[in-house]
Amino acid sequence: MPETHRTNYPEQYLLIDQATKASGFTMASDVLTCSLLRTLAAAKPGGAFLELGTGTGLSTAWMLDGMDATATLVSVDNAPEFLSIAQRYLGHDPRVTFVESDGGEWLTQHARSKFDYIFADTWHGKYLMLDEALALLKPGGFYIIDDMLPQPNWPEGHAEKAAKLQTTLAERDDLYLTRQDWATGIVVAVKKGNV
Repeated sequence: MPETHRTNYPEQYLLIDQATKASGFTMASDVLTCSLLRTLAAAKPGGAFLELGTGTGLSTAWMLDGMDATATLVSVDNAPEFLSIAQRYLGHDPRVTFVESDGGEWLTQHARSKFDYIFADTWHGKYLMLDEALALLKPGGFYIIDDMLPQPNWPEGHAEKAAKLQTTLAERDDLYLTRQDWATGIVVAVKKGNV
């Protein structure tokens, strides 16, 4: 299927994209990944969502676009200069709570929270404190990560970290896992209900 299919962008996406480019932020999720995030969000009506790594809110906009009116999203980032862009364009939405915090500190402070959907797009919850993040996932919940295929902004040695993470996830017995060599390389996991 061609990747040039028509995409219906969320209302605030293009404004956030312009502000992102002006800010110098270079680690935004691509449109294909964001489209998948929206589609999966629609599968969790009334769900509790968590985004670790808001960035400027590009992926946040897509998640909100797929969420229903009763769903809620907590989006965490430690960079106020980028988080402020997300807050400017999406902060009016009562479903989202933006939190300026170190991801590790947030995970530690919210160890008893439970979520139906986790998009881990930063070090904590992905390369660091993976077990703690997955402990927050409800049975049947989605755990989603991207950037598993080599990216131009990867530092030396990062390819090995990405490969190790994928192996670690595949070896867990509490997840159903699908790896997609598409977009930037996506892994979607669902927590088993009988573990």
